[in-house]
Amino acid sequence: MGATILDRTAATDHPVLDVLADRWSPRAYAGTSAVDEAKLSSALEAARWSPSAYNGQPWRFIVARRGSEAHAGVVSALVEFNQLWASHAPVLVVAVAEVENAEGRANSHAVYDLGQAVAHLSIQAHHDGLLVHQMSGFDADAVRARFGLEERFAPTTVIALGELGDVDALPEALRERETAPRERRPLAETVIVND
Repeated sequence: MGATILDRTAATDHPVLDVLADRWSPRAYAGTSAVDEAKLSSALEAARWSPSAYNGQPWRFIVARRGSEAHAGVVSALVEFNQLWASHAPVLVVAVAEVENAEGRANSHAVYDLGQAVAHLSIQAHHDGLLVHQMSGFDADAVRARFGLEERFAPTTVIALGELGDVDALPEALRERETAPRERRPLAETVIVND
């Protein structure tokens, strides 16, 4: 019996770009293949060109490839549930917000701007055949210590990046999450005012 074939295209209520409807966050990564470096560079380049308040570009990325000390360090900072599957991703990226500049002035929009950069990275990666899964379940202080980050840099999310692996190889509970229907709250419950 072959691996499960997944169609994860969102059933949107209104038309959106195919790359947006097709984007999803898998937990099954091809553990034996390395990431295509040109595609990884394109995803990081897309992040570089995302908008930011006053063009401050308050984002930094720690890019850790499987087999490196950096990858092992990021995996060790993940909560146990995320370690189960994310350790197989060819690349783990820590998205870091520069919440204060070098002179000590706070940037109230840093996390928002970082989110836009990660969104650009995600869409470019998906367009190029790479899949991204963002995680909040990690120890930011452990990442900060491991990579010598100053307090003004806030590790905000960890991103697994790579090609889709065999969903059938996941533990049953994770496999069920991968194949469950995709759902979103209705747009009418999301838009507060639409006058």
